[in-house]
Amino acid sequence: MSISLPLPFSPQRVVIGANAHAEIAERLRAARPAIEVRGAPFMQITVDDLQWADTYIGFRRPPSARHMGSVRWVHSTGAGVDGWLGPGLDESLLLTRSPESFGPMIAEWAVARIFAIQQQLVSLLDAQREHRWAPRDISMVAGTKALLVGTGDIGSAIAHKLTALGVTVTGVSRSGQASHAAFPAVHTVDRLPDLVADADWIVLSIPDTPSTRGLVSRETLSRCRGAVLLNAGRGAVVDEAAIPEALDQGWLRGAALDVFATEPLPAASPLWNDPRILVSPHISGLTTVAGAADGFLECVASLEQGVLPKWTVDRARGY
Repeated sequence: MSISLPLPFSPQRVVIGANAHAEIAERLRAARPAIEVRGAPFMQITVDDLQWADTYIGFRRPPSARHMGSVRWVHSTGAGVDGWLGPGLDESLLLTRSPESFGPMIAEWAVARIFAIQQQLVSLLDAQREHRWAPRDISMVAGTKALLVGTGDIGSAIAHKLTALGVTVTGVSRSGQASHAAFPAVHTVDRLPDLVADADWIVLSIPDTPSTRGLVSRETLSRCRGAVLLNAGRGAVVDEAAIPEALDQGWLRGAALDVFATEPLPAASPLWNDPRILVSPHISGLTTVAGAADGFLECVASLEQGVLPKWTVDRARGY
């Protein structure tokens, strides 16, 4: 990794591309009055903004810019940085990510959808709107089995919540290891096609990297036996086009999707209209103002000491 940023480094001009740019800027000015800050929603960041700044804070790359101008450091406010690893971005830029823990929020997203599906809330709401009495059998979540693909901060938080609910949890990770006690068993990724057959819930919380892209393929989905797929990682991890077939064939009995190959999800996508799918607009783990500002300031402190921040992204691994 060849980074052109001279160390030690202290940012002088920072542009923030985020909806909450004003609130983040307020926290930065309070902590570091000498830093000049400007901001706008990322869609409104201009070429002039990037030419003015030496540092950019934001989850997404401004669409108006083919390159990042005078910016030498990008601090991503999200855990996933796939939007900053595509072609056309100067690899000599320092890229850091937010240290904020998104695990607790994403774990609640997963638990909410598991209960919504198990309790058949969508179907019951439809019956209520039609004034139709619709008794049915409801199975408990306790006693079911969850396969969590990703055993880091997010996967561990999900595992903790599900274990407390009486769900048996198995993990899958690149290394075949996890640091959290909520995983009684962890397997390497190559075991995934064999493990899905025994799962009631398959929960994805992995980033989009060259090694994870397309990991949950049509072939892997065809080995499922009525599981529910939950994806809070990245859309590219799943063969999205195969999900409708997986539902029709009974490989899956439902899905809860927060991330998609193309975002926003196109209006013509068949995923919108399938009652077996719960769609949410990439909101399972949201960056807070405090998390965005404090994570950036933590990185500033390291750079001013001449040290690369702990949260520097390894471009080869993708996180």
